[in-house]
Amino acid sequence: MRLAIIKLSALGDIVHTSFLPQIIKKEYPHITIDWFVEQRFSDILENNPYIDNIITVNLKDNKNNIAKEIKKIYSYKKNDYDIVIDLQGLIKSASIAKILGNGCGFDKNSIREKFASFFYKKKFFIPYEENVILRNYMLTCKCLNFKININNIKDKEKSLFYTNKNLNKILQHITKNKKNILLVMGSSWKSKVYPKEKYLSIIKQIDANFLLSWGSQKEKKDALFISKNSNAILLENMNLNELKALIDSCDLVIGGDSGPTHMAWALNRPSITIFGPTPKDRNTFKTNINLTVDCEKEINPLKLDKKDMCIQNIDENKIIKMINRLLYG
Repeated sequence: MRLAIIKLSALGDIVHTSFLPQIIKKEYPHITIDWFVEQRFSDILENNPYIDNIITVNLKDNKNNIAKEIKKIYSYKKNDYDIVIDLQGLIKSASIAKILGNGCGFDKNSIREKFASFFYKKKFFIPYEENVILRNYMLTCKCLNFKININNIKDKEKSLFYTNKNLNKILQHITKNKKNILLVMGSSWKSKVYPKEKYLSIIKQIDANFLLSWGSQKEKKDALFISKNSNAILLENMNLNELKALIDSCDLVIGGDSGPTHMAWALNRPSITIFGPTPKDRNTFKTNINLTVDCEKEINPLKLDKKDMCIQNIDENKIIKMINRLLYG
């Protein structure tokens, strides 16, 4: 059997689906799995032993040459996929499924871009409000016709991988004398970023080796503010493979609803995810070591307010209690 998975973007969404190939191969050991992904996010899937081929497309950053990208996608039709699972649920991703053939995806009542469902040969209803990790898993089970078992998620192995070359670069920042805590400074929306002043307050109350990761100049500026006013270490900008190695080497990752924070769950590392205008019950899979804190109000996933800055009001003492519980208690 040959399977194509379509999950093009974004970083956090890909991380949330990265565990699926290992589960699929337990059910079908001899299946070949190809994964279609936007080129700029492909590194997050590198070195995964459960993925046979990572196929990159460049539809988002190459809008002036869409015809070339579509021609490239058509060239993979020769692979004769037995099934193509579109975990994205967008017209763009569904179009790829249509080109490849034998598409399977969410039905029109399960996705925002309802027209996308018309491109699938098989489609299933899974509520949009359902936890995103469960949604991806449930759709995969239905498309491949195997039984849904929640323990497959709870007992998953690590689903992100890197090489020793990536690890060697970041070991200089890791200490054996204290707990290593990574603070993820940014996110895709301003309203999903926890205030730098509150991060600084946490650092001053916890005796640990704090590391600051960033991905934009604004995030770097906030990290600089913290490092200049504490003993926290400002890290150099890292690629995704280096970031995987870093997170896997830390004792705890703290950050907003963002790809790097969710990577801790994929790597089976402790984390605290701080939620503002996005729903924590939908966007994370809570475990004994992967905790969440939010604004303590109901968030409708169908009506997100990017201007809602409630994350700024979350008491840092709640996070400090979680740190002590995870690392010291």
